[in-house]
This record gives sequence, C-alpha cells and structure tokens, in this order.
Amino acid sequence: MTDTARVDSAPGTVLVIDDDETNRYILTSWLTRAGHTVVGAADGTEGLALLASAGCPLPEAAVIDVQLPDMSGFEVCERIKADARTAYLPVIHVSAVAVNAEDHTEGLSRGADAYLDQPIDPGEFLATVTAALRYARARRRAEQLTLRLAALNRATLDVYRAVGFHSFSAAATGGAASLMSAPATAVFLSPQGQPVHSHAAGPDAVPLSGPAGAELLDRLAAFSLGGDPGIEVTAIPHSRWKALLPLDPIDGDVVLVVARTKRNRPPVCVAVPAEAARTTDERELLQQLVNACALALEALRTFNEEHALALALQRTFLPDRLPSVPGVSLAVRYLPASDNAEIGGDFYEALETPDGLLLAIGDVAGHSLVAATVMGEIRHALRAYALEGHPPHHVLERLDALLSHTRPGLTVTLCLVLVDPDGSRIHVANAGHIPPLLLAPDGAAAYLHEHGPLLGLRLPHPPARVHPVAPDTRVLLFTDGLVEVRTQNLDDSLEAFRSATLEGPRELEALCDALLGSFGEDKEDDIALLALQLDGAPDPSRRPS
Repeated sequence: MTDTARVDSAPGTVLVIDDDETNRYILTSWLTRAGHTVVGAADGTEGLALLASAGCPLPEAAVIDVQLPDMSGFEVCERIKADARTAYLPVIHVSAVAVNAEDHTEGLSRGADAYLDQPIDPGEFLATVTAALRYARARRRAEQLTLRLAALNRATLDVYRAVGFHSFSAAATGGAASLMSAPATAVFLSPQGQPVHSHAAGPDAVPLSGPAGAELLDRLAAFSLGGDPGIEVTAIPHSRWKALLPLDPIDGDVVLVVARTKRNRPPVCVAVPAEAARTTDERELLQQLVNACALALEALRTFNEEHALALALQRTFLPDRLPSVPGVSLAVRYLPASDNAEIGGDFYEALETPDGLLLAIGDVAGHSLVAATVMGEIRHALRAYALEGHPPHHVLERLDALLSHTRPGLTVTLCLVLVDPDGSRIHVANAGHIPPLLLAPDGAAAYLHEHGPLLGLRLPHPPARVHPVAPDTRVLLFTDGLVEVRTQNLDDSLEAFRSATLEGPRELEALCDALLGSFGEDKEDDIALLALQLDGAPDPSRRPS
C-alpha cells in the first residue's frame, strides 16, 4: 500500500445519528475498536446542530439511521449535501426497517453514498466506512490540488510579469504563501547584488523584505545544490533553520527549495513550514513555483544588466557639453527611459559649423541596444557632414543614404535647425520628426510644421525652410517621449505643450525644468529637450561674409 493510500484509509472522525441507544452503542463500539473517533446524536436535529457548531471540527463521515423521530435520515442527508461546508461528507444509511429496493433507491438518489441493512456484519460495516473515507479524502485532495494548481498559475504569472525587483520579491514570497496556504520565506540576490530576506506571514499577508547576510545564500544552497544548476528540496530541522535565520518568523521544521538556472549564478531559496508540504504533490507544486521564480529573476537580472550597458553606451554617444556661442543661450534636458523600459534611441546635438550654429534632435526607431548604437552612428556622421559645410537638407540626404546602406529597414526621425551667424534667421530641415516650437518675443507660439520623409526611406529631402527671427526668440526641439501619451491624440498633446510654454517662465533653464516637470513624469520612452534663445541684439562680427 502506498503512503497516500495508507493515509486515505486511516481512521477518522465519524458522526453516528441513531435514536436507538443500543444500536448507536454497538455501531460506536465497532468504530472505536477500529481506531475511529465517534460523535453521537439521537436525532436529525441534534446531528445537524453538531455539524453546524463552529467550535467542533467537522467529522469525515456520517452513519445515519433512516428512521429518526424528528425527520427521516433521507432528509438529514439532503441537508448535509446542500450545505457547502458539509457537501463533501460521505453518508452511510443504516436501517432495520427500510430494507427493500425502493428504500435503497430513494436513499442513494437523495445523496447517500452507501446503504446497509441491519443486522450488519461488523467487517462489512467497517470496510464500508473505510471505503467512504478513502473516497472522500481522495476527492478532497483532488479538489485541493485543483485549487493549488490555479494558485500556482496565478503566482507564476505574477513573478513573470514583475517589472522590478520589489514587485518580483512580493510576487515570489506572496505566491509561495498563497500556494501552500502557510507562511513563506524567500531569500534571493537582487539585481544590484544585495541579499534580500522576504517573508509573508500567511496567504493574505503583505510580504515584508529586508537585507540578509552576505553568506546566507551560499549557506542555504550548500544544503542541496552547492554551485550546480537545478532544483532541490531539503527538510531542515527547526534548530538548524533558526541558526541560519534567527529572526525568521516560521516556527518548527521547514521544507527548503533551492533553484538555480545557471552554474554559479545566485540561487532562489524558498522555505515553508514542513507541515504545509508533507505530500509529494505539495512539494512538486512548490518546486514548480520556485523554478519559475529563478527563471523570472534571472531574466530580470539579465534585463537590468543589458539596460545598464545600453544606458552607459547611450550616454557616451551624447554631447558632454553645449557650445558657447555669443548672442545665443542653450539649455538641454535628457532623461533616459525608465528602469522598467528598454533603452531608446533619442539623441540631440549642438555644434558650430561654417554656416552657423546647428541644432539637431532625433529618434531612432525601436527600443534596444541596437537603437542606442545606431543613435551613436547617426550623431557622429551628422557632425562630420555638418562640419564639411553641407546645408541642412544635404546633411539629411547623406544620412539617409548612410542609414539605408548600413542599417536597411531601420528608420530615424531627425530635425535640424541652423541659426545664421548674425542670429537673424533660422533654417529648418525636418525628416519626419516632431516639429520644433518657435516662441516669438511678442508672446506668440507656433509649430514649424514643414518636414520631409524619415531617414532610411531613400526619398528626396526638400531644402530647408528659412524663418526670420527677432532677438529674444526661443526655439524648442524635443522628442515624442516628452509629449506622447498613449491614451491621448498627439495633436492634443502638442497643443497642451504649446499652451504650457506660453504660461511657463521666460528664462530658458527654468522653462525646461517646468516643462519636464509637467510632461516628463512616469514616461516609458527617452526624453530629449533642446532649447535655444537668441539674446539681445545680433553680434555684427558673426554676420556671414
């Protein structure tokens, strides 16, 4: 006999409802000698009251006489099966009077699980009780397994969709507590290299986390995996567990599951009370969850590593300073994508050329390390072409040809604004980018909408449009990450941005701060904002020859 079958056939608590004291005594004696615990009742009302009592544990089976003084045993059985708390309870009818086939049919049709005629053979009676217990226990175990599989599915989804270590930690620990219907403790290494001890006091408790000792993960892994990949389950006595984690709230012996996805990578360790993971099914469910946690944390760690690398690379591709040009003020703001988003390809440039000050702002399609790399390539090529003295639209044409040759299928938006040396005009050439916003000294604000095709399409680019400008004119160039909102039409967002510039400070740095504060919060895309102000009268020494 397997361990599960032995547990299912073990003695249990049985409710006996019979108004005949002698008969009730005989049935009770047989059950007691077989190891069962018996709860007796003289009629249906008393028996149902015992089942409804909150202070008493529910029996696992009921033996009910068909002929009772207050109601029939059939009615008692129907009430038991109609109550969600006792619907699982197997009912065995016994009777010395209602013994014909019609009585058997009615009793079984109204919910009974077995029907015995008196006088009853003791062996047959006890075997029937054991069979009823075995069936009820197996059924309850199957129902609990179904519920736990649903809990495992929810917990697995939660750890895989966690977008940061804090949410992962809560999902992993809370998921283990919900899955096992018990307290749960988890220990893992954060992507920043900090050992963390997380604990949930129960399935509905909010997990709490704190730092752990630097050697704790290695000590826990030493119980099973060492430095190898895989997943192992280990039972740890209470005294040894407390020596490892003196402040851990779990009392008693624990079952520890350690999972590692790659050799010598940090493991994920989850522990629950031993009594919550007694069976093979329970331990296998916990193993599946811990394995999912290890995979999710490894993916999160890999993402963070790539994100940090891309961010560092992206910063090296951006200008380390803005040029100092007489008669011109410049300000820039750059915010990379949030920690929960992939890195983007937004970039800006400001450089002095033979034809004046050139401002550029652009965006490489996509969000990845590739986008950051292409951004660097485009920016360096832009500098080379501009310093050769090409006009803005020729710069765009050369960049278009370069991109089509080296990165076929990839597109880039790019807006160029060339300021004449005397500050009297600006030349705008736009390859599909968000239009620049011109703020006139008289308080008017308008977008310069003229533009050509995106880079990478190998289409002709029109010459730059020339706009006369007066002293104190401001020009704002920005990427869509600053104004784009998924639930809002872009035209509405641009109009809100234009209105905000009119209400904002006139000083350039203060205006940039105000706009970033209003439009730059909680965005999942890179944000670049490059601002220009023509200060006072133009400098005659900078007029073109």
